Amino acid sequence: MPHVPVLLDEVLEILAVVPGKFVIDGTVDGGGHGLEIARRLGPKGVFIGVDKDSELLTKLKSRIAERDSSHSHAKITLIHGSYAELPEILENKKLRRADGLLLDLGFSSEQLVSGKGFSFQNNEPLDMRYDTSANLTAAEVVNQLSEKELADIFYHYGDERLSRRVAKEIIVVRKRKHILTTFDLVGIVKKAAPRGYERGRINPATRVFQALRIYVNDELGELEKALNNLKKIVVPGGRVAIISFHSLEDRIVKNNFREAERAGILKVITRKPIVPSDGEIAQNPRSRSAKLRAAELI
Repeated sequence: MPHVPVLLDEVLEILAVVPGKFVIDGTVDGGGHGLEIARRLGPKGVFIGVDKDSELLTKLKSRIAERDSSHSHAKITLIHGSYAELPEILENKKLRRADGLLLDLGFSSEQLVSGKGFSFQNNEPLDMRYDTSANLTAAEVVNQLSEKELADIFYHYGDERLSRRVAKEIIVVRKRKHILTTFDLVGIVKKAAPRGYERGRINPATRVFQALRIYVNDELGELEKALNNLKKIVVPGGRVAIISFHSLEDRIVKNNFREAERAGILKVITRKPIVPSDGEIAQNPRSRSAKLRAAELI
């Protein structure tokens, strides 16, 4: 299940990807955006792809080797790490600030078959970590945190209105046994949800799984850290493009861009977010919630 890049043409236009530039993809994933960016940068360009998931990077290295042995694309460097660490990464690599930065905050299609418990449709260990060398697993979270802490996670990161009911049911179940798999958690959520939840439009576990994934990987904290360090990552006149997929992320990006513009740090390019066309949504239904915001550093 290859990851299909969302708003690819719009990203290439906004970042003004031309030969010889230096562009960073801070969430390179399977290279959906990154490989096309690297191709357009040409042999004199520089491309850095960063991702927290080392398995995705290993697969991408193989794709790069298979796809182009002519070296017609930019010099490509793939780095295991977080985009929130980009100032340190650039310093350690002795690289200047980039001409462009892309952050695609969307959940990778490849994660759904990673065996890490991201999908509620497969019975897998409840892990949910992009980087398996760090942080608590989702299983440790649901087995260790208090009822109030769990309810807060489900409400704030998943906008789950049944957050208290789900948290209460988790506490009841874990007194009898550890909650270790995705199906363990799905069963708990379904028991807590009333019949006809959301009129059947989504699986009852959708928002709980989203909330746990965001919490386990500190996704919002890392986004805020990167946004606050844009001057250390991108040169004046360079551009930043950020694709978000839910309101929590989009709100953070919108508000940060607005405050940074008032402070004279950047100029907002997209007064309203760019969204996929009907044609793109028809070809890639998962793109329907995507919102692209962009800014130019001053």
